[in-house]
Amino acid sequence: MDPALAPWTAAYAAAALLYAGFQWTVQLVVYPQMARVPAAAFPAYEDAHRRRVTLLVGPLFLALAVTAGVLVLAPPEGVGAGERLVAAAGLAGVVGTTGLRAAPLHGRLAQGWDAGLHRALLRWDALRTAAATVQAVLAGWLLVG
Repeated sequence: MDPALAPWTAAYAAAALLYAGFQWTVQLVVYPQMARVPAAAFPAYEDAHRRRVTLLVGPLFLALAVTAGVLVLAPPEGVGAGERLVAAAGLAGVVGTTGLRAAPLHGRLAQGWDAGLHRALLRWDALRTAAATVQAVLAGWLLVG
């Protein structure tokens, strides 16, 4: 492995594993708990959720995007086309489900509780969690391989 690029592989692995852990926490803990918030309090809860979660996920997301970008565009030695494709597809899945589905659903939920929107958020977040898990599996593969 090229010593100059090896740290990028390790950085990608760290970012992918941390982001996947975050995403699984959201999928299994945070989003299901939304249904327990009283409807009258939900808009304020959703607003606080969006502000606070951004402080955590923003740096994780940026780290994943940058390191996956380097992995795809300037791959370290030993990172083949298959791994590059998986990294690109996993990142596209995370970005796509976040930007096209999850963020707009959060915007609509900020107007008030809606069980149907919440179910949609859970479904789309399952896809985002799957994409994050793909990234984590690739990270493990790169670390072991």
